[in-house]
Amino acid sequence: MAGRAERDAGTDTLGQRLGLAWRRSERLRGYVLLSPTLAVMLILLGLPLAALLVVSFWTQEYVSLDSSFTLANYATIFDYAQSPIYLTLLGRSLLMSAIATTAVILLAFPIAYFLAFRVSRRKLVWIILITLPFWTSYLLRIFAWKVILGFNGLINSGLISIGLVHEPLEFLLYNPTAVTITLAHAWAAYAILPIYVSLEKIDRSLLEAATDLGDGAIKRFLRITLPLSAPGTIAATLLVFIPTVGDYVTPALVGGTSGVMVGNIIQALFGRMNNAPLGAALSVVMMLTVTLLVSALLWRAGNRRVKTREL
Repeated sequence: MAGRAERDAGTDTLGQRLGLAWRRSERLRGYVLLSPTLAVMLILLGLPLAALLVVSFWTQEYVSLDSSFTLANYATIFDYAQSPIYLTLLGRSLLMSAIATTAVILLAFPIAYFLAFRVSRRKLVWIILITLPFWTSYLLRIFAWKVILGFNGLINSGLISIGLVHEPLEFLLYNPTAVTITLAHAWAAYAILPIYVSLEKIDRSLLEAATDLGDGAIKRFLRITLPLSAPGTIAATLLVFIPTVGDYVTPALVGGTSGVMVGNIIQALFGRMNNAPLGAALSVVMMLTVTLLVSALLWRAGNRRVKTREL
């Protein structure tokens, strides 16, 4: 009986300690609350990525896979003299995604600025109206641009009807420009909202103080509004840039042969070309490249913020 009482007392003490740690440690509570989400991400994201990495070191033998470790797939990708298509498509994808992201930010920032500083009533209604076109299917929006830019599409029909051209313009569709335009429109809503939130949090008294010190509208924007909106702008950049690099639906529908991106060749390697290991290796190279670019962007943005605080 005495031993059981001692064990119960020890259990109570341990339970009290855990309860005290739970109440005092905000980090512990955060980890416990995040644990279901982290478990789902580990299972649904971590395991497929690990499997992709493992398969990238295998080789394809007709319809079967050879699980012997090899770097042949990575050698094929980086052998620019023998197979330049992979690095060429990767570079093209990064460039097209960067152009599309820049276009999205340039289009989204004025809209977000208008919502944050010019709309004082019924902002929710404005947000719904702005994002309403993006409630439709992603494929429908791509097909809409295909109709607009097509040989007998809206632009060509309009130009012919007013007499500016006599024959339809063939360069509007099935090229990198069409892919960039479609991507910029498809991802605009994902940039407007984070930039708007960042602008909405700016203390208006800082703008008033800058005005009192003699700053004009442009100088006030460059010195206060733009730097303070940097977190939202960076978040919008990442939300647009990362998914568009690997997009293969948009190039397949409006890109043609000259608008192919790295996502299309990865899809073909896993599909009709029946070379999953090479497709996995190309996917790993693409993900690592995007990770390095994003890390460099965040590192530079962090250093700039530190320097701004020091000044």
